[in-house]
Amino acid sequence: MSGTIGPVTVVVLAILALWYVGAVLLNAPFQGDIYERADQTDVPLSQLIADTLAQDRPKLPAPHQVAVELWNTTVEKSITSKRSLIHHSGITLSSTLLGFFIGTSLGILLAIGIVHSRVLEKSMMPWVIASQTIPILAIAPMIIVVLGNMGITGLFPKALISTYLSFFPVTVGMVKGLRSPETIHMDLMHTYSATRVQTFWKLRLPYAVPYLFTSMKVGVAASLVGAIIGELPTGAVAGLGARLLAGSYYGQTIQIWSALIMAAILAGALVALIGAIENITLNRMGMAK
Repeated sequence: MSGTIGPVTVVVLAILALWYVGAVLLNAPFQGDIYERADQTDVPLSQLIADTLAQDRPKLPAPHQVAVELWNTTVEKSITSKRSLIHHSGITLSSTLLGFFIGTSLGILLAIGIVHSRVLEKSMMPWVIASQTIPILAIAPMIIVVLGNMGITGLFPKALISTYLSFFPVTVGMVKGLRSPETIHMDLMHTYSATRVQTFWKLRLPYAVPYLFTSMKVGVAASLVGAIIGELPTGAVAGLGARLLAGSYYGQTIQIWSALIMAAILAGALVALIGAIENITLNRMGMAK
């Protein structure tokens, strides 16, 4: 229990237990109505619990119902099927990665400019911060409509929403990282008559790499959220956002929860991938954690 697996297992089991309790409490009133219409009285508690955890359209689906739906829509379905969560995840993933790439590149460039130019810092940083005060649910339809009127549809509008959410943590993290070298090291570079470019490549950038990877982990998760939100106002027929919409239209709560869990798994996989790249990069730089 002193390691990682034990505590994580305890937390997961606690969440599952609370989930089951919540499912029983939320679904029990409707199940009681079913018994009343069927003139069933004195139903044993064990049967009540079993029936509340087996409803077709529960208010809160039980974990095993979501697990079965995930299995049926991943393993049991062809990847090309419109009911396959892998198919929908791939579509959302493409928007996520494109938006994350653009957002990360934009964030790095903004950070470099802010660190090296006082004018850019005073003029750009307040706007960078202010941009995150606008609710994404409000700006997403505007982006989709404007770009649609310009004839730009498909992947790019959704990726642009992902960019909007992912560039901010990268910008802030890189600014912090590029300014993290100690004063004595900066003075040493001045002693060597190093140029700004040399100081950037030899000192600032190596110091900023750990900050960059940390901010990228936050950015890729935000990028996935942006991709899903971008699918909502478009009436998309594919993607995890489309699965959420279809589930809400037809009251398929199990489908909604399976899409949410799939999104969480996808986000965890992306963060883990960046973490693996971070470990390899830091090891090669001699900065292993």
